[in-house]
Amino acid sequence: MFTRSAIFRGRIHDGMKDAFYDAVRTRLLPAWQQMLHAQAVRLYHPLEAEQPGEDVFLVQEIDYPTRDAIAQALASDRRLAAMDALASVRHMYEGSHYHIIYQRL
Repeated sequence: MFTRSAIFRGRIHDGMKDAFYDAVRTRLLPAWQQMLHAQAVRLYHPLEAEQPGEDVFLVQEIDYPTRDAIAQALASDRRLAAMDALASVRHMYEGSHYHIIYQRL
């Protein structure tokens, strides 16, 4: 089992926190669940973190059966839909995100 994770760092704009997390549930989650070969999607809203992670405001994890499945998912048209969904909430925060691929031990 392999997991591709996205770590979002920065800050949600003042007064937009509820709207942002609602959009994550209603727009981003369905798009991520539709990723090719996705087996499970988990989202986390960090409540507390040690330095240097105190600016993490969203963590996403998608499970895939193989590394090849991840590569296929990233090359599929479904990823474009996920990128469009992410673009639709981009105005609600400032910051960036990066990805990590994990292998379950």
